[in-house]
Amino acid sequence: MSERKTEKQSYRAVRKAECEEIRQKTNQKMSQKMNQKMNQKMKQEMDQKVHREMHQEGVPQRTYKDRLFRMIFKEKAELLGLYNAINQTHYTDPEDLEINTLENAVYLNMKNDLSFVIHTELSLYEHQSTYNPNLPIRDLFYVAKVYQGITKDMNLYGSHQIEIPTPRFITFYNGIEKQPEWKELRLSDAFRRQGGKNKEQKAGSIREKTLDAGAEAADNSEESLELKVLMLNINPGYNEELMKSCKTLREYTAYVDKVRTYEKRMSLEDAVEKAIDECIKESILEEFLTKYRAEAKDVSIFEYDEEKHMQQEREEWEKRGEKRGRKQGISKINQLNQMLMRDQRLEELQRATCDEEYQMKLLKEYGLD
Repeated sequence: MSERKTEKQSYRAVRKAECEEIRQKTNQKMSQKMNQKMNQKMKQEMDQKVHREMHQEGVPQRTYKDRLFRMIFKEKAELLGLYNAINQTHYTDPEDLEINTLENAVYLNMKNDLSFVIHTELSLYEHQSTYNPNLPIRDLFYVAKVYQGITKDMNLYGSHQIEIPTPRFITFYNGIEKQPEWKELRLSDAFRRQGGKNKEQKAGSIREKTLDAGAEAADNSEESLELKVLMLNINPGYNEELMKSCKTLREYTAYVDKVRTYEKRMSLEDAVEKAIDECIKESILEEFLTKYRAEAKDVSIFEYDEEKHMQQEREEWEKRGEKRGRKQGISKINQLNQMLMRDQRLEELQRATCDEEYQMKLLKEYGLD
């Protein structure tokens, strides 16, 4: 009888322990779920707070809004004039252009400004006020979508070779960060390997550079996929040959330069108003600014605010990167000093404090480089 009682007590104790373990695990799981929900709720509340603050402070949101450049050049006559200036051609009929810009497409916070086909070429023009080395990747996504539309009624699985227009990628840069007159950006620069450097800049017309970019992309034996973007600097004093050939582009550059000049000594709104008044008076984009004055003013303010905000963000991240780099560097030096003292290498420690090259050698030796 006593043995049975002891056995029951033992069984109850085991069951109690098992139940307690199950209860603790259940509570732990419930606690984790509650924490996850709370974290999600806190994140949502924080995101909403940041959005409200940005809206209240007038910080531009990273959504697409029509650009002044695109507003001007989406007219077929102006676009054809720009195309002729770049390619040194003399087409006269704007109806030769087949515009295929994706009106509502946004890729990686980017919308290609102008995409069109003329004869055997697919030209993709984009305006940038900030330098971005990732343009080839973004244009890859965009052109894939354009080609998908062009070939939607073609037999891609047949034995007959279909034909698609040859792509030309041009970016018009007018940011405040100093950039060369022209620069070639390659998709292969982003590949995870030791890639090549940007092509050496040599003399030649814009047309030659544009054709060369397309030809080299086809002839490149190192990569199975390549895309090249020709970035043209359209700030005052750059690409004067192009500016002479395209009056509207020259006037667009003059207008932007006036806004930037006046903004240094007055409010942005007043600067835009003054620039518009002067341009109309001086016959700079006169017809466009007279017809679309309100829209041009609104877009100009938006673009300048956005450009300024992005510049401030970039400077802030650079400062953070410098601070992080200094902290990491100090940490590694401290580690090296401790290891040298541990190994009784006091003379080498002393030498490392005044010989940077020797210090780098010791960092490498201890695997701290």
